[in-house]
Amino acid sequence: MKKEFTHLHLHTAYSISTGSINIPELVEHAKENRIESLAITDHLNLFGVVKFYEKCISNHIKPIIGCEMPIKNPHKNERTNIILLCQDFSGYRNLLKLVSDAHINRQDIEKAEITLDQITKYNQNLILLTGGRNGLLGKNLLSEKSNNLETTIQKLCDIFQSRMYVQIERTGRAHEKEYNNRAILLAEKFKLPIVASNDVQFLLKDKFESHEIRVCINKKIKLEDRLNQNDFNENQYFQSQAEMEKLYSDLPDALENVSEIIKRCNFHLDTKTNQLPKFSTPSDISTEEHFNNVTQKGLENILYNNPELNSETYHKRLKNEVNIISEMGFISYFLIVQEFILWARENSIPVGPGRGSGAGSLVAYVLGITSIDPIKYNLLFERFLNPERISLPDFDIDFCVNNRQRVIEHITDIYGEEKVSQIITYNSMTARAVIRDVGRVLGMPYGFVDKIAKQIPFTPGITIDEALSQNKEFEKECKKNGDIKNLINLSKQLEGLPRNIGKHAAGIVIAPSDITNHMPIYRVEESNELVTQFDKDDIEKLGLIKFDILGLRTLTIIDRSLKTIKKRNKTIEFEKIDRNDENVFTLLQKKLTTGVFQLESFGMKRYMGRLKPDSFNDIVALVALYRPGPLGTNMVDDFISNKHGSEIHYEHPLLKDILSDTYGLILYQEQVMEISRTLANYSLGEADLLRRAMGKKKKKEMELHRKKFIDGAAEKKISGHVANSIFSKMEKFAGYGFNKSHSVAYADI
Repeated sequence: MKKEFTHLHLHTAYSISTGSINIPELVEHAKENRIESLAITDHLNLFGVVKFYEKCISNHIKPIIGCEMPIKNPHKNERTNIILLCQDFSGYRNLLKLVSDAHINRQDIEKAEITLDQITKYNQNLILLTGGRNGLLGKNLLSEKSNNLETTIQKLCDIFQSRMYVQIERTGRAHEKEYNNRAILLAEKFKLPIVASNDVQFLLKDKFESHEIRVCINKKIKLEDRLNQNDFNENQYFQSQAEMEKLYSDLPDALENVSEIIKRCNFHLDTKTNQLPKFSTPSDISTEEHFNNVTQKGLENILYNNPELNSETYHKRLKNEVNIISEMGFISYFLIVQEFILWARENSIPVGPGRGSGAGSLVAYVLGITSIDPIKYNLLFERFLNPERISLPDFDIDFCVNNRQRVIEHITDIYGEEKVSQIITYNSMTARAVIRDVGRVLGMPYGFVDKIAKQIPFTPGITIDEALSQNKEFEKECKKNGDIKNLINLSKQLEGLPRNIGKHAAGIVIAPSDITNHMPIYRVEESNELVTQFDKDDIEKLGLIKFDILGLRTLTIIDRSLKTIKKRNKTIEFEKIDRNDENVFTLLQKKLTTGVFQLESFGMKRYMGRLKPDSFNDIVALVALYRPGPLGTNMVDDFISNKHGSEIHYEHPLLKDILSDTYGLILYQEQVMEISRTLANYSLGEADLLRRAMGKKKKKEMELHRKKFIDGAAEKKISGHVANSIFSKMEKFAGYGFNKSHSVAYADI
């Protein structure tokens, strides 16, 4: 029976200083070559673990999670490496602790590393590979002073018992044969199994040059400076099983032990369970009872102060939202957000009205999380939380930029610094930037590289291939000019890979227990700050809640303005400002908006002069219209023309109530949802799924929805021709459609 093989020492692009393997490409390569398992062992981090795990699982490949860990050499003042692989989730939890401790305990001038004492504490269900030529054995066996090595090996044998393997490498680098011979003798002496490895740094053999360029970019040197390096060579690619069997034909045990390790590693990561922090209620009542009490009290206060509101409508909406929030298990989330917002207000920290889809929640409004009445502006709760598409809630909260840190410190005080962390970001090698980086490393003239880089449009997220397809002259030049072709080809191999580490501008995570029970911690070298090793998307995949604590300078300016006015013995109640004050609209029509949030740019002033807004809804619409999508069409011009008297044609009378505020145009995502509900009997949950499918241009889903829409419209006696036409228009405008809740919130600041 053929033994299974995979590379157990492999660096992806998340080993930012050396690795250049793109995870999706790695998994695709494994799938094409019928490789049934893959390992990830990045250096001193677990950045890519969640993405790697999910990609493997979705492609029916067994994921093996590990890490190359620097360990303090007990005999010399230098760092060596070992490889730790997780046998199961328990081993993974221990690896989280070890990786986190290495960063948390690092002193300013030191490199992060672990010690034998830490391994003694956190070794259960971890398999140790000795790290090859640059590992714990290699650095000592190749040294003239390795007298105490056997003592260390015996200690590791005692700690790991049957979970320790001596790692052999045959990449053809300096001193490798000498190391392998001594390592095999040592393995025999201590009765340790040996394991074949290849210290994989790049996927294919012909990607060695781009790998070296990757190293140079990180080191800020030129390629010619590494001509005599012996750190890496062209053999450190993802060699096939047949190639490895040929390479280790004289050491069959080394390959059989790989197969044995694959069997021993059985790791499952829970990405289905939400893990919210617990909210402490002010008395002995349950969280649910407290939630019901504060929401009811909040609504009663609003209705008391606004007797003109329809009480029945508000109570019905509140009951529906409370039920959905409760069923989805998000009560604690709302209460946590309410607590730190109320604390901020009580401590004179300006707070924004709320932005994003959260402004569509009446519960958020009655709790004081937002200051926008969603019923007044026809905002939809299902745009925020859809019971038919379970996803975590996400309030974006603006605070005065000068006091944002105080809010984070308050949250940390409440929940404990061991449970709260700011979130990592990975800055990637974008199309323009990677061309400049590669050109610099290759030693090409600045002017030449600059000219090539400028062929890439400023469009966010554009790739080199997309730029080539849009610019045929550029594409032709790349094929004709050898230097440009080489620059572009090498740049494409590195494009999209993570370039460096940063801190998320706003996000923090609150875990239900110690952060390191759920994810590893990383110390950013440039700032010395501690952040999570998982980004915001991976944190949410693990069911943990992210909170966006944003700093907004506009709130600081407003706060200072109000204080200045107060010093002049005048008072303005900010919350009671009339949103339809004619004097304000006169100023807007005259384009006197310098310093006004979202309305001060030259382009916005120009459109305001043409639109001549005379209602708050016009401002909401203009905020939504002034974006690349609508501006790239005639949408803005149509909106202005329709407002000022052009005939508006509604394909069906039911559209009038939905589109009258936007003069017959589909401008908001919520309008797409309302049309689906009103004309085709969609539930709001189903309508949100349609809205998402349209926005993401998912063709198969769209065809299913088209049929469902036409069938639903037929029940309202709407002809298939009309229904199909309306659906096509929704599909067209959904790509430009803006979140109305967000637009109302922005206009309200």
